Amino acid sequence: MGKKTFFLSMVVVLFSTLGFFSVVAQADGEDNEKALTVGAHVTKEVQLQTREWPERVARFVFDSGYTFEYPDAVRGIYVTGHSAGGARFNDLINLVDTTALNSMVIDIKEDDGYLTYRPDEDSPYFDISQRMISDPEAMMSTLEEHEIYPIARIVVFKDTLLAEQRPDLSFKDNGQVWKNNRGEAFTNPFLEEVWEYNVDMAIKAAEMGFQEIQFDYVRFPEGFERRDDILDYEVGNYTDGDDNVQKRVQAVTDFVKYARERLEPYDVDVSVDIFGYTATLPEAPGIGQNFTKISENVDVISSMIYPSHWTSYFGIDKPDLYPYELVTEYAKVENAKLAELDDPPVSRPWIQDFTASYLGAGNYLVYGVDEVEAQIRALYENDIDEFLLWNARNRYTEGVDYLVGKE
Repeated sequence: MGKKTFFLSMVVVLFSTLGFFSVVAQADGEDNEKALTVGAHVTKEVQLQTREWPERVARFVFDSGYTFEYPDAVRGIYVTGHSAGGARFNDLINLVDTTALNSMVIDIKEDDGYLTYRPDEDSPYFDISQRMISDPEAMMSTLEEHEIYPIARIVVFKDTLLAEQRPDLSFKDNGQVWKNNRGEAFTNPFLEEVWEYNVDMAIKAAEMGFQEIQFDYVRFPEGFERRDDILDYEVGNYTDGDDNVQKRVQAVTDFVKYARERLEPYDVDVSVDIFGYTATLPEAPGIGQNFTKISENVDVISSMIYPSHWTSYFGIDKPDLYPYELVTEYAKVENAKLAELDDPPVSRPWIQDFTASYLGAGNYLVYGVDEVEAQIRALYENDIDEFLLWNARNRYTEGVDYLVGKE
């Protein structure tokens, strides 16, 4: 599903320290010179010249040594690095083993910008890593043993760590790195150096054995249109034209294209998390997310449709009180949007398994079995078979029927 092939005009077997490429098939092609990017950091190019090669090419697919099968439909949970590397991991494994859940989205580059495991000491990312996951190989082996489909979460442009280390890759206000009211800094989506930085880490996740790379925070900061003329930042190659909204949309879309192309040899799916409201608009003007353009360049689109995160939408005054109705109305809009595409991605929304008490009395429900099942039922009724559960603390509701209405 959504797997890509990587064709070259030569027959070659490449080995790295992981022994990571192997020839698995051949197909017709033309003789010419190709540049092949290999290694943990694909910024180094190896030029391979061919002379009088047969008119056949090799298909290279990364082999991590693990075997994972794509499930009938992904039904997954979010897992932090601390949970994946701690005692909580066993509880989450048991949750998946004893229910219809079958997948985990695990933090590999988390919200502050840290890697959640320690790479080799000579890695350029060693200094921004933490030992949340002390033994990644053991973790992957456990997932394989329990037939749990592994998805690596890579937080992209929200990256306080990199922004503070490299203010030139961020946005500045009066000479200082700009931060939002939560103290978070963002890196600049216009800059290809930031793209490379994040995709290099995504490649490492693929080498670890993850079957899908999920990019989160693929956007400019919220409300950026109000800061556009205030903040100091570079625009890279996006100097043409006066429409800053379209420049932002193009930069975000180009990053997704770039990431998918660079991950192509690793035979992983690429997914992107996106604000749910972007499906209701031509594009989100500040953050640069265009639902259609991003969907055209991914294997999976994961809209964050938590009822608590909507204001008065779809004629629903207090959406958190109406999980079934909110998800139903959203699903209709998204289905219509994806139907416009020739080759739409899989829809796999993020749904809510937490209580949004911060909304204040009368504006929220305590989310439990009924509220989680209401969202799932609404998805199934609208022919959306995949979903992910979000709980920032990884404390998921017990007793949920994840196939409710499906049997």
